Amino acid sequence: MPITKTALARLVLAVSCAVPVVAITAGCSSTPAHESAGEYTTDSALTAKVKAALLEDPGLKSLAVSVTTYRSEVLLSGFVNSQEQIQKAVSVARGVEGVQSVKNELQVKPQ
Repeated sequence: MPITKTALARLVLAVSCAVPVVAITAGCSSTPAHESAGEYTTDSALTAKVKAALLEDPGLKSLAVSVTTYRSEVLLSGFVNSQEQIQKAVSVARGVEGVQSVKNELQVKPQ
């Protein structure tokens, strides 16, 4: 049975509508190496909350602590003046709502 122009046009239209749907859906799901848009937004908000909590603490606000978040796991890195400040920074980060875990890479400055 020969394919008519109308049938071919319908097939092309159906395929052209299906491709963007697949592409959009694939863009919203996360993979082990990439976050979805929703996860990225949540992680950005957690990073901001942890930074704000660290700045609110009088003993930590002047420190150069880097905060990054990936899938609700917070990474603290940088240099502090004492082991007590490391413990306090980790404790403050763990106390922020939504934080699943804290990875500590803070180091005491060499004296």
